[in-house]
Amino acid sequence: MDIRKTVVSGSFYPDTKEEIKRYIEHFNSNFTLEDKIEIEVKALIVPHAGYIYSGFTANLAYNISSKKQFKNIIVIGPSHRHYLKGASISDYKEYETPLGNIKIAQELVKDLKEKFEFLCFDEDAHFEHSTETQAPFIKNYFPNSKIIEIVYGDMDYKELSSLIDEILKSKNNLIVISTDLSHFYSLKKANYLDNICLNGIINKDLSLLDKECEACGKVGIKAILDTAIKNNYETKFLHYCTSYDRTKDDKSVVGYTSFLVGEKI
Repeated sequence: MDIRKTVVSGSFYPDTKEEIKRYIEHFNSNFTLEDKIEIEVKALIVPHAGYIYSGFTANLAYNISSKKQFKNIIVIGPSHRHYLKGASISDYKEYETPLGNIKIAQELVKDLKEKFEFLCFDEDAHFEHSTETQAPFIKNYFPNSKIIEIVYGDMDYKELSSLIDEILKSKNNLIVISTDLSHFYSLKKANYLDNICLNGIINKDLSLLDKECEACGKVGIKAILDTAIKNNYETKFLHYCTSYDRTKDDKSVVGYTSFLVGEKI
């Protein structure tokens, strides 16, 4: 198979170019950047829910980081529906999006598979929304970049961090860590749990992530923080919200956040 076909377009995000563009224009009309971003961006931490819930939060990170263009963008997200040991790396030629297909960085895929035994290709792992929801943002903000999709399952964060270390040896690569925060608690409980996660990321404190942080992509977060600690990277908090902001249902909410990770300028 040459093309990684969309599996959640029309549900998590619109299935037409025009509607996605309208969403992004709406997101961009509703924020102003208050702080100067003094980071050379190496990675993003972004959510992966439906665009009506978390699109604004994710869009912030993509908009800001697009001031620099990258050769390759490597999206790393957790598997929600398929069990696998280690991680699966997309073994296609192109990645389909409603904004147009994105070429996959096949040479880099081959190189990474040769260097890391935990990387395989498991086609079922790529029926995954945590990574796919990032693709339209990438096509919009980085139209000339290639993409790699990595979906991880049961693995240690240090293994994933070693992969990130290798990828970030090139300044032409950008890492995207996909995660949502707590799921289906009351608004008060969600804010409490999510605040632990946020403080863990802000302070690069991995121990906090093991204390009631319930991010579905916690392995990915810990991996990028491990890399950040080793390289003295900064984390820059951008936004936090919950599904309550959209639904006004405070009985069962999901939390979302976005961050930049990189070298202080």
